[in-house]
Amino acid sequence: MSEPCLGEAGPVNCFALVSYIPGQLGRFLDELRRDLEPDPVAPRAHVTLLPPRSLPASVTSQEAEFHLNRMMPEAAALEIYLGAIEVFPVTNVVYVSVDGGFLQMKKLHERLNSGPLSFVEPFHYHPHVTLAQGLTAGQAQRVREEAAARWERYRGPRSFSTDAFSFVQANRAKRWVDLAEYTLAPAVR
Repeated sequence: MSEPCLGEAGPVNCFALVSYIPGQLGRFLDELRRDLEPDPVAPRAHVTLLPPRSLPASVTSQEAEFHLNRMMPEAAALEIYLGAIEVFPVTNVVYVSVDGGFLQMKKLHERLNSGPLSFVEPFHYHPHVTLAQGLTAGQAQRVREEAAARWERYRGPRSFSTDAFSFVQANRAKRWVDLAEYTLAPAVR
């Protein structure tokens, strides 16, 4: 997905809530994105719960963190199972689909996209793991094919637990900085 609050100047009023992908799977996806992504500042492999958003002028990052401090303890860790390599049609973003945990992520997103973090997103929320963005349609198809071939050869785990989320902020260099981490309750089985 595009990052609506990152313009050419890279303003710092840009926040998101993400869960980093750990272990062998995270390392594989980090390497894959580094190889595929035209932007050399690609972030660590993650699944996004609250896509990039600007906060209203009347809201501070501390108020947003306070909101998350109230809301996150009620959330339980989710098991996320990754699926196929796909492309979003309008943005040409190449991504790994979230097959297991998709509906639970959508419900948690609906609950957290409220109060000081309420934001009208340019696209419907669709949990995924971004592999490459900033591509033309032709580039996206070639990148999807390469990513799919490498994903097919990968023999490690394809699932992970979202036991923590990080509230992150973009800086002027378009890098994401962790502001706070929220540990979730154990997954409900």
